[in-house]
Amino acid sequence: MISLAWPWLLLLLPLPWLARRLLPPWRESRSALQASFLHRLALLTGRQPAPGAVERRPSRPAVALNWLTWLGLVVALAGPQRLEEPVTRIKPARDLMLAVDLSGSMEAEDLVDANGQPLNRLDAVKEVLGEFLSARQGDRVALLVFGNAPFLQAPFTDDLELCRTLLEETQVRMAGPRTMLGDAIGKAVQVFDASELDDKVLLLLTDGNDTGSLVEPVKAAGIARDNGIVIHTIAMGDPQTAGEEKFDEETLQAVASTTGGRYFRASDREQLGGVYDEIDRITSHEVESVSHRPVTALYHWPLGAMLVFSTIHPLLLLAPRRERKPNPAAEPEPA
Repeated sequence: MISLAWPWLLLLLPLPWLARRLLPPWRESRSALQASFLHRLALLTGRQPAPGAVERRPSRPAVALNWLTWLGLVVALAGPQRLEEPVTRIKPARDLMLAVDLSGSMEAEDLVDANGQPLNRLDAVKEVLGEFLSARQGDRVALLVFGNAPFLQAPFTDDLELCRTLLEETQVRMAGPRTMLGDAIGKAVQVFDASELDDKVLLLLTDGNDTGSLVEPVKAAGIARDNGIVIHTIAMGDPQTAGEEKFDEETLQAVASTTGGRYFRASDREQLGGVYDEIDRITSHEVESVSHRPVTALYHWPLGAMLVFSTIHPLLLLAPRRERKPNPAAEPEPA
């Protein structure tokens, strides 16, 4: 679709015609040539001298070229443009962070896969999170892993395939054998500071057995709540597990309730998948689309035509021009 950015500039088109009608004509005085043999010259040429001015008019092609040059200039100023087909872009409505525990306790094989085979906690997280990420269209997702310290693997992005790839590359104890749960929540709050969206959700997948964070998990959760972050905690593993691999259910419940989130216990892979369905039900998921129509400027076409016409115009000026001698009676008497 072709349109003009400033169509009102087309009102300038009749400006040369109005100027010719309303403004006085250009007058140029020249010295006359006086010769004693003028009478004889008139007899030889057959032309008799007469008083009055001579009006020189350009040829019709030159006039037409003048108008075409002016038309090209005005149309170029009006900003011709082509509107392309509308382009729709999905605007994120929610920032979702996945915080995955990589401590030594995540290698405990107290979960089962779809075939009933033993599965360690981290592998179960990878399987189900891969499916979970596939349904995150419209969200920006960030990936945070933690052990002895928290590490941001991917900042908030709509490149879900990148997050999935980075998650697959994680290994147990890659971030250290310990579980700094409170520090991981603090790091998440720091990353969320750069978010401009109102809906901020943190999914915390861990056994909850904090091993000496600088900030206690419940206190860090209070800071997250003050920053508008909702934390849903997912306890990984079998609650009957004892020793270092036992998860701290009480701490995870307290962290979730402090921020207004929910606590989930994933005893097996199937239950873990149900956790994400439940999160979708309790967390609003709105997708906002932004549409715009690309615009391609076309002013260079009429401008180029104007330059071509203005180049040809001097050649037409070399052609003979019409001369009209006005009625001498209409000329004012010289003073």
